[in-house]
Amino acid sequence: MFRGIGRGAKGLDPAHRKDGLALLLLGLSLIVAAGTWSNLRGPVGDLVEMLVTGAFGRLDLLVPILLAVIAARLIRHPERPEANGRIVIGLSALVIGVLGQVHIACGAPARSDGMQDIRDAGGLIGWGAATPLTYTVTAVLAVPLLVLLTVFGVLVVTATPVKAVPERLRSLGVRLGLVQPGPDDLSDGYDGYGEDDSRYDDQWREALPARPGRRSAPPEAYDPGQDEDEAPVRRRKPRKGPARPAGDRPQDAVDVAAAAAAALDGAVMHGMPPSPLVADLTQGVGVERDPEPTPSVPPARVKGARIDEPRGTSAVPDLTKSAPEKHRELPPRAEQLQLSGDITYSLPSLDLLERGGPGKSRSAANDVVVASLTNVFMEFKVDAAVTGFTRGPTVTRYEVELGPAVKVERITALTKNIAYAVASPDVRIISPIPGKSAVGIEIPNTDREMVNLGDVLRLADAAEDDHPMLVALGKDVEGGYVMANMAKMPHILVAGATGSGKSSCINCLITSIMVRATPEDVRMVLVDPKRVELTAYEGIPHLITPIITNPKRAAEALQWVVREMDLRYDDLAAFGFRHIDDFNAAVRSGKTKAPPGSERELKPYPYLLVIVDELADLMMVAPRDVEDSIVRITQLARAAGIHLVLATQRPSVDVVTGLIKANVPSRLAFATSSLADSRVILDQPGAEKLIGKGDGLFLPMGANKPTRMQGAFVTEAEVALVVQHCKDQMAPVFRDDVTVGSKQKKEIDEDIGDDLDLLCQAAELVVSTQFGSTSMLQRKLRVGFAKAGRLMDLMESRAIVGPSEGSKARDVLVKADELDGVLAVIRGETQN
Repeated sequence: MFRGIGRGAKGLDPAHRKDGLALLLLGLSLIVAAGTWSNLRGPVGDLVEMLVTGAFGRLDLLVPILLAVIAARLIRHPERPEANGRIVIGLSALVIGVLGQVHIACGAPARSDGMQDIRDAGGLIGWGAATPLTYTVTAVLAVPLLVLLTVFGVLVVTATPVKAVPERLRSLGVRLGLVQPGPDDLSDGYDGYGEDDSRYDDQWREALPARPGRRSAPPEAYDPGQDEDEAPVRRRKPRKGPARPAGDRPQDAVDVAAAAAAALDGAVMHGMPPSPLVADLTQGVGVERDPEPTPSVPPARVKGARIDEPRGTSAVPDLTKSAPEKHRELPPRAEQLQLSGDITYSLPSLDLLERGGPGKSRSAANDVVVASLTNVFMEFKVDAAVTGFTRGPTVTRYEVELGPAVKVERITALTKNIAYAVASPDVRIISPIPGKSAVGIEIPNTDREMVNLGDVLRLADAAEDDHPMLVALGKDVEGGYVMANMAKMPHILVAGATGSGKSSCINCLITSIMVRATPEDVRMVLVDPKRVELTAYEGIPHLITPIITNPKRAAEALQWVVREMDLRYDDLAAFGFRHIDDFNAAVRSGKTKAPPGSERELKPYPYLLVIVDELADLMMVAPRDVEDSIVRITQLARAAGIHLVLATQRPSVDVVTGLIKANVPSRLAFATSSLADSRVILDQPGAEKLIGKGDGLFLPMGANKPTRMQGAFVTEAEVALVVQHCKDQMAPVFRDDVTVGSKQKKEIDEDIGDDLDLLCQAAELVVSTQFGSTSMLQRKLRVGFAKAGRLMDLMESRAIVGPSEGSKARDVLVKADELDGVLAVIRGETQN
């Protein structure tokens, strides 16, 4: 109960927190007023007298009024938290200055005169402010210094610079009717602090003259009704561009949209509606777009039209996909499978996964980048224009269209100049954007967003597709959620450097399967050589074997997967089906039955998902066995419902070999440390320019270019809740034959006889050099071919070396640090 109350307090709305603080100050003002104005009796009254009267002295009567004024301000203006620091500093200076003067006016009593005399003067605050000054510069100079401190406090509280004092006094005279208003009084009262600018929007709008009309050509057209509402603020004057036709006038880039969007961000952040000026400027630019184009956005660029003048940033539309208005829950499955007896498995609720906020829309930073890109194109005399942008959680992609006879290489050659202009080294250029005649420039956002796994799974597309192998990956650069069907991939390679988000991706894959599939639909084999990454999933009913941490056991498990694949293909061939889905549908409908006289009971085959968290560790221990099993699985297992997920943080050619790459068509690359690693994963550059923490490139099977996306994230608490729900539903049922060797070792004479010392020397030689060769034993031990071959067979029977592979050297199965145990087994000192 207490934990629930704590979580509820953390989720309290910020408006309620501010109201609670204001009411608390109001209550304190009532208590202090009762103690100072009416001589409140009791321990509370004594405490008020000791603290308030002792600190403020004769001015303790004003403390309740001061607290009440602060409480009233918090209640009336909760949208101005940025002014709290200024008001605190101003009030502190004001109180210290006034109490210091009161203390000097009352004779400046010292502590030796008693605490009552200090209370009758300026209190402890006045004593602490006045005593050092009177001691160092005497009371003659102390009073002017305290007066200056008081004036400074008044100016800070009222947000009035010294140079604005005459304007404020004139504005006060106008309001009181003592001074006649003049033509320059439109901006009276503007304090320069930016607290409340909305009341001056109408004055600015009336004071700004309307711009003369321009030509109606599509690239340069502006709506006449919008001109009167925009307040142009001239940016830095750009250099001269190419010659313009007669009748055209140069137009400076304006920063109207940047200022408008900045004001809009501040209004949204504080929960207040934007001013009419901001609303007019930002109409039709947000995430949710009207079916008909608004007048503030000009038509798209016409092919062949020449752009010789930079456009204003307000002309670039936001093309980001709009988020779904309402999340829909996943529909109930059409078929609920019975697990055992009368036990019905219920899928975990999506309420166990947290909801994220809506994606951020256009901000002032986007418009600043658009202006910078336009300025770069103009300075280098490139006929190009930014025609739109799409904002993703990690990066924003700006679409650039080229003019006639402009090479794409003109844009790609400006990569470093663009990076310099936007002050970001991680600039990635896509030429062209898939499906569009435009060049994409991807620039990281200064404010990154987190993509919650629950939001991806709640997507409407996921609700309409109840396939159990559908997994959530993240959110792309266009603002749309990315999901993938593991049955269609059919295998995927996930790679990236340490800390790039690879483990979070694996957690999202496993959690997606647990949320959407029952153990009768999908079974999993988890291989975790690190021993700590996948321990949270120990004991879930989807596992077909306990989590495998030993690399040798992992190689045996992959060989078992190959045997399982062969058994499934035997059934498919016997009953005449080409895919496991068709076979399962026939078994469930009763159309396919076991042959007469057979004691076998046909059951649907579940999908088998094999996840290897660190492929490099397996390739170090048994590279040939692991590679052979992976290649055979990836070549044939698609129709058998067996799918493979390979993850590694060392994407080198000795780990991700050519055979593995050729048979794993889908790739997911996170940030890599070098260009060579990117080429190993994606067969193209790009991953080395990612910025980490879930930023990745997804290249599904059949795609020409990878899609940039921000990987979804699931917390450990969410994983624990889903895992606990699955454990409560059913206990896991393991297979005992998963980690048993696939082939029986051939019978070899184990009678060592008199060759014990020679066998120990051979074992020590082979293990220390990690090279199992019969000819090497002949040379090193000076024995014949028959004796060397017999020693090699004896070492094979004791699992020191692998089986013979023709003229190749045998695999050494024992590491150098295990040599002492092997020699002890050979001598018969311990049992294997």
